[in-house]
Amino acid sequence: MCQEPTLWEKALDFHGHSCPGLALGFRAAQAGMARLNELRDVDEEIFAVVENDSCGVDAVMVVSGCTPGKGNLLFKDLGKQAHTFGSRNSGKAVRVVAKNALSRRDPEFAALAARVTGGRATPEEKETFADLRDKRTLELLKAPAEELFSITEVHFEFPPRARIFESVQCAACGEWAMEPRMRLQNGKPVCITCAGD
Repeated sequence: MCQEPTLWEKALDFHGHSCPGLALGFRAAQAGMARLNELRDVDEEIFAVVENDSCGVDAVMVVSGCTPGKGNLLFKDLGKQAHTFGSRNSGKAVRVVAKNALSRRDPEFAALAARVTGGRATPEEKETFADLRDKRTLELLKAPAEELFSITEVHFEFPPRARIFESVQCAACGEWAMEPRMRLQNGKPVCITCAGD
């Protein structure tokens, strides 16, 4: 009989590989959802704001159920290992921030990562890198949440629920775009790209 995959296995499948970044996002989402006492989102009850575009964002989507497509996952490009989770059910929100010492890569790992991704690593270096990556991933998955993150309740203005807009054809390129993203040029609707915005 087949066993249901664990949430971590689902995150791995969605992301495509195991890495410390995925583990950090996974644990952040678990911590945020636990603090809110919420289950995975179904229809915009939960809201997430991610402040980086790292591997961990994929885990946040899997654990929280928040996605850009549903409009309840917002991306702020601040370069921080920080995530805010909010519950429309309770009206509460928490900010989960990785503690610096634990979220940083060690120098040996960083140097090996650069060599591996740059295609300059020897087979031995690739093996060492994989071992260090797997070790760090397991450490992050097993560490107590309070060692990994500071978690604080924050005031959060929930955005309105996602709206569906009509599409309008661009007079310049012929492609369709949602009406609020169109611009008027010479009295005709044009997409943001053609408008040069």
